[in-house]
Amino acid sequence: FPSVAGVIQAVPEPVLGGAAMVMFGAVAAAGINILASVALDRRALLIIAVSLALGLGVSQVPEFLVHMPAAIRNVLESGVATGGICAVLLNWFLPDSHPQQDSAAH
Repeated sequence: FPSVAGVIQAVPEPVLGGAAMVMFGAVAAAGINILASVALDRRALLIIAVSLALGLGVSQVPEFLVHMPAAIRNVLESGVATGGICAVLLNWFLPDSHPQQDSAAH
C-alpha cells in the first residue's frame, strides 16, 4: 500500500483539515438528529449535560487531572473516555423516573 500512502501524504494539510471538519460535522449532525428524534426526560438531559461538560472540561483544562494517579489520568485524559464513563455511571446510578415493569410478572 505504499502508493496509497504516497497519495495521502501528497494531499495538503489544509485540505485534510477541511475534510476532517466535514467528517466531524456530519457525525455531530447525525448525533443531533438522533437526539432530536428521542423524547428526553430530565434524567436523560442531566446525563447528557454532565457527560458533555466533563468530557469537554478535561479536554480544555487538563490541569484538572494533575493530582490523580497515573493509571486514572491516562484513561481520563481523553474527553471521549471521560464523557462516556460519566454517562455510563450516571445512567447506572441515577434512578429512572419511569421504571420498566416486567410484563411476564403480570
